[in-house]
Amino acid sequence: MNYQSAVQQVWRPADPQGLRSDTRELVRYAALAASSHNTQPWRFDLAPDRIEIHPDFARRCPAVDPDDHHLFASLGCATENLVLAGRAAGLESHVCFDADKAVLRVTFEDSAPKGSPLFEAIPIRQCTRTEYDGRPLAPDELRVLENAGGGRGVGVMLLTSAQQKDEVAEYVAAANKVQFADAAWATELQDWIRFSARDAIRTGDGLYGPVMGSPDVAPWIGKLFMRFAFSADAQNQKDSRNIKSSSAIAIIHSERNDPAHWIEAGRCYERLALQATALNLRTAFINQPVEVAHMRPQFAQYLGLGERRPDLVVRIGHAPLATKSLRRPLEEVINARIG
Repeated sequence: MNYQSAVQQVWRPADPQGLRSDTRELVRYAALAASSHNTQPWRFDLAPDRIEIHPDFARRCPAVDPDDHHLFASLGCATENLVLAGRAAGLESHVCFDADKAVLRVTFEDSAPKGSPLFEAIPIRQCTRTEYDGRPLAPDELRVLENAGGGRGVGVMLLTSAQQKDEVAEYVAAANKVQFADAAWATELQDWIRFSARDAIRTGDGLYGPVMGSPDVAPWIGKLFMRFAFSADAQNQKDSRNIKSSSAIAIIHSERNDPAHWIEAGRCYERLALQATALNLRTAFINQPVEVAHMRPQFAQYLGLGERRPDLVVRIGHAPLATKSLRRPLEEVINARIG
C-alpha cells in the first residue's frame, strides 16, 4: 500500500447508519482526532451502551509534556469526535470523567440522528503546517469560531491584529530557543518523526516528513539533517512566516489547571478546528509558549488571563489542504469488549 492509499483508507467518510451498527466505526472516527506529535495516546473499551477512553501512558511525551497536559487534551479531542459521530448516528452521548481512574466514560442513549457541519468535517480536518494566505476573517466567521471554542470552564481568545501576531511570534521564538537547547526534547521529537512513507505506514503514528513540509527521505538522511541543519533559528524563521501569514491566533484557556479541564480544553480545540474546517479554513498548533513551563505564566500575563492556564495556541487561516497523517489500526487501540 502506498501512502496516499493508506490515507484514503484511514480518512474515509462513514455513513451514519454504519456508525450506529458498528461500534468500531465510532472508535475510528474518535481516533481521527488531533493528538500531540500524532502519538494517539488513547485506548478504548467497548460496551453495548458506552465506550470508555483510557490514557495510554506508554505513548506520553515527558520532555515536551511533563505534566501530561497534552495527553489529556488529546483524549478530549477524541471524545469530541466520538460525541459528534454518535449524535449523527442517533446516539446521544453523556460524558463523565472519573478522575480517580483517569477514564472517560461516554454513555449512549437512543435519539433522533442529528448530523452537523462539524461531523461532516471530521474526515477532512487536519493540522496544516504550511503558510496561509493572510486574508482576514469576516466578523461572522470570528463569531462562529469563538462560539465553537468555548466550553465548561474553558474559553477562547482570538488575536487578529498584525501587532498581536508579531508578539505571539516573539513568544514562540523564545520558547523555541529553550526547547532546542534541551537534548531530551530533541531526542523525543526525532523519535516521533517518520521520515519515510514506509515508516509512517508501518507505525501508523508520528509526524510524517511531508506533513511538516519536509521531503520524504530515508531515515538516516532525515536524522543527519536534524543533527546538522535543524536549529532554533531556522525554526523561528519558519514559525514567524507561518504566524504572520495566519488570519487569527486562537488561545484556548481554562479556569483550573487539572486533567478535567485539560480534557475540556481538548474538546474545545477539536470543535474549533472542525468549525474552521467547515468554513474551509485550516488550523495548526503553535504551542511552544505553553509547553515551556516557566514561560507559560509570562504568556498568560501578556494575554491578560490572570490565573487561568493558556492550554493551546492555534493559528487559523486560508490555505489548501496538505498531506494528512495516518492512524494506527483499530486492533491496536481497542482494549476489549466489556459489559
